Amino acid sequence: MIYLYAFALVAGIANAFQAGANSTLSKTLNQPFLAALMIVGVSALTLAAAGLISGRLAWPTSAAFAAVPWWAWGGGLLSALLLMSQLFVAEAIGAGPFLGIIVVAGTLASLLIDNYGLVGFKLHPLNAWRIVGGALMGAGVLLVALF
Repeated sequence: MIYLYAFALVAGIANAFQAGANSTLSKTLNQPFLAALMIVGVSALTLAAAGLISGRLAWPTSAAFAAVPWWAWGGGLLSALLLMSQLFVAEAIGAGPFLGIIVVAGTLASLLIDNYGLVGFKLHPLNAWRIVGGALMGAGVLLVALF
């Protein structure tokens, strides 16, 4: 189980570099939407290669497609929103504030998602400690943004 936390840690570090790399690509090309399409294309090729190499890439059955909840298809739209925020916002406000806001907003949203068991997550009720943790993260981001 520890490897899952390590993977999440590496993903968090990659996220910090990704925002800068994506923003630089957009700025250098002076074409943010083309940059976004190129980023998504590289992502798709990388995922296809990883899936083929691991032997875990297969086309689902029509029954599997039909079983997907309607809201699960929105993940691609949310990915596009995150990508566009990297291209238009990250460089303007800086890496620390940008990623801090993303992490705190995600953490606060996850508290509600867990509390109500939304989008496929198990119910994990909100409590005082979780609220304090979210508030401390918000205070930390404020300090990073101000100083």
